Amino acid sequence: MGEISTNHVDQPAKKTLPRWGSAMAWVGLLALLVIVAMVLLQKQQGPVTVGQKPPSFTLSTFDGQQIGPADMAGKVVLVNFWASWCKPCEQEAADLQTAWEYYQPRGDVLFLGIAWTDTEPASLAYIDKFDITYPNGPDLGTAISQAYRTTGVPETYVIDKQGVLAYVKFSPFISLAEIKSAIDPLLSP
Repeated sequence: MGEISTNHVDQPAKKTLPRWGSAMAWVGLLALLVIVAMVLLQKQQGPVTVGQKPPSFTLSTFDGQQIGPADMAGKVVLVNFWASWCKPCEQEAADLQTAWEYYQPRGDVLFLGIAWTDTEPASLAYIDKFDITYPNGPDLGTAISQAYRTTGVPETYVIDKQGVLAYVKFSPFISLAEIKSAIDPLLSP
């Protein structure tokens, strides 16, 4: 039998990253995983909780006012996230307005309505329909609701005079008495 010839064809050498390149790739991957973990953790934290200082914000109202942290300082602040298309929001609208009319003369209570993912014409029609007179404005780019990590509407946050979140409601208020029970304990006699 004949001899089998084994001609070796030289294969090109595999290109490998230098050790520092490989280390940098691993560091980059680790950094990406840390960022993803931080985002997921923030999403899992849920809404701002009682006892925390809630995020500060400035609300540009539908009538052109700017209401910011200085306007809220030293007051009990009720922040209500709502939408014109939200049927449960309609259930509490009249009671919120009545509560506002009750507390407004005191000067140490501020109600703020924040229209969440709504159009301006629909929001203004809702405000008109329920004769709402406390300041309301759109949540432009959902910046405020994202800061509060809201889960839907209606949601209401009551902040005490020291700027600490004292009460959270993840559904509509069912009565004027319920609204007062969230605010009255925070007021000085």
